[in-house]
Amino acid sequence: MALEGLQLRSLVKKSGELELSLAKVAVADPAPDEIVVRIEGSPINPSDLGLLIGPADLSTAVITGSKDSPVVTAKIPEVAMRAMGARVDQAMPVGNEGAGTVVAAGSSPEAQALMGKLVAILGGEMYATYRTVKAKAALPLPAGATAADGASCFVNPLTALAMVTTMRLEGHTALVHTAAASNLGQMLNKICIKDGVELVNIVRSDEQTKILKDIGAKHIVDSSKPTFMEDLIAALVTTGATLAFDAIGGGKLAGQILGAMEIALNSKPGAYSRYGSSTHKQVYIYGRLSLEPTILGAAYGMAWGVGGFLLTPFLQKVGMEEAGKMRARVAAELKTTFASHYTNTISLRDALDLETIKSYNRKATGEKYLINPSL
Repeated sequence: MALEGLQLRSLVKKSGELELSLAKVAVADPAPDEIVVRIEGSPINPSDLGLLIGPADLSTAVITGSKDSPVVTAKIPEVAMRAMGARVDQAMPVGNEGAGTVVAAGSSPEAQALMGKLVAILGGEMYATYRTVKAKAALPLPAGATAADGASCFVNPLTALAMVTTMRLEGHTALVHTAAASNLGQMLNKICIKDGVELVNIVRSDEQTKILKDIGAKHIVDSSKPTFMEDLIAALVTTGATLAFDAIGGGKLAGQILGAMEIALNSKPGAYSRYGSSTHKQVYIYGRLSLEPTILGAAYGMAWGVGGFLLTPFLQKVGMEEAGKMRARVAAELKTTFASHYTNTISLRDALDLETIKSYNRKATGEKYLINPSL
């Protein structure tokens, strides 16, 4: 086999510049337990943008090179370079997940069984023409599914399922979710509706409210409205939610959620205590749509917490059996509960167009880009 493809790479230079480029990569023959997948779809998730763009100032971005081999450079603020030490001068491949056709397979029966099949894979380096992975890491897609259907079947679906599982493991009975009209948020609503879990959705516009109402969401509060806190407290009184997952990260929203939870708990007859509620209230920050500092107040009682949440540590915590059940559910409900929708499909070269970069880096709710490296 003699395959060669392109791979999108992100480089942070010691000089304080981000450089995005396409590298030609030769594909080695797969080991006995490996497969080579021609990538036909890979989403641009916020977690991908953290590696691809990071803290670079896109207003300074310029493009050089040729049409077939563009190079984008942008300045990184000096204060942000302090956190980049571990990746300086390393050209890093990007793309957490993807889907495509198996074009080569190792000699093992497990690998050979996947030859020619459409599979979804996770493991990084997906913004590339080809990706070699262990056969056991591939998820064969159901009949009738496309690469676009399967491209996003790991990060968002498993994260949404992880939120509900975390709720149960930690003894909560209902959830709060911010940036709730996102692809992940819509999946979470469908899971909660199907599983009978109360979910409070926090959105930022009437348009986002409509998106969620159209899929059957019951509790929706708009953070842009002057009645936001009153509406949030009322939803928390109704649902009893004491666990939140926050995709915004920065600003005062996490603190507002904790404060509203405390007020809702103290509104119950006989609940007053000068020390505040003894029921634990938890906010997990799993995204950073806002890079501002997280602002917390003091009126939360004495039983509360704010922490980070990532999918990989969660999967390691629950173990292979539980993770396998989650993957099986995603595969079974790929075109319903876990369906993803894309506003644009672009090639690897398109991904280095300056206006396109600025567009997908906005992280706008309802806008999701899919890279198809085979274009």
